[in-house]
Amino acid sequence: MNDVLLEERKAQARAWFETLRDEICASYEALEDAVAGPNESSALAPGRFTRTAWKRPPEQRGAGIEAEADTDGGGGVMSVMKGRVFEKVGVNVSTVHGEFSEQFRNQIPGAKDDPRFWASGISLVAHPRSPLVPAAHFNTRMIVTTKQWFGGGGDLTPVFPVESDTRDFHAAFQRACDMYDAAYYPKFKKWCDEYFYLPHRGEMRGVGGIFYDDHATENWDKDLAFTQDVGGAFRDIYPALVRRHMDKTWTEEQRAAQLVKRGRYVEFNLIHDRGTRFGLMTGGNTEAILMSLPPLAAWS
Repeated sequence: MNDVLLEERKAQARAWFETLRDEICASYEALEDAVAGPNESSALAPGRFTRTAWKRPPEQRGAGIEAEADTDGGGGVMSVMKGRVFEKVGVNVSTVHGEFSEQFRNQIPGAKDDPRFWASGISLVAHPRSPLVPAAHFNTRMIVTTKQWFGGGGDLTPVFPVESDTRDFHAAFQRACDMYDAAYYPKFKKWCDEYFYLPHRGEMRGVGGIFYDDHATENWDKDLAFTQDVGGAFRDIYPALVRRHMDKTWTEEQRAAQLVKRGRYVEFNLIHDRGTRFGLMTGGNTEAILMSLPPLAAWS
């Protein structure tokens, strides 16, 4: 592939991730304005996202990259909101490049003989204030080494699962998958179930969703379109689920159960999550990477 085409592809993917970020943030701020239940009557004002830009430190940019060049190594933007509906929600985008460390390059497709990489993506974690509103995670990304591929997905983590929520969440992803290949949804659902599992607890993190990685067919445009439709599916379905429950009253017992469930979330992200490990080992911003952790959690 020629360099011009590759740069065009990178720019196209990056622009999509940033556009999706803007659409999601606007949607969640609208939820903050619309809430009319116990959150509205609290002393909290409607939340708004605060954006913080970051750059990769010079020492983490890889050999041969000049530290003084602002564009070298890349960076990202954290968008974090704390409000009435969302106790904490982060929607981060990043675009970074450099070289994988020697101990990490063997784990990445196409990086064994050439450690250089480029990666761009969006990552979201939502921790609602109400224990009746499910937490959610979503990310999609494009990675380039000597190979290039897409990955990502989304999953739902309710404290008190509701069958209709689970059904509609999965149906949204299935519709996106089925437009491309009928085999995608069952494959990626199974991958999600196996991935978001806490072996030391013997339990799933939530009610699943889809997860895919190393996704590269012979049609890059189609692969990008699929990733865009996965993002659109999550963008549309999650706010609908939030609206179903955000005005309901909850009890202190339900809140206590929510904090314990969040503890499980912390355990998975710190022990098992590949995205956390990838971000830390590629010199990503620690605060952005650990944005996924809830503001409060408990262990019984």
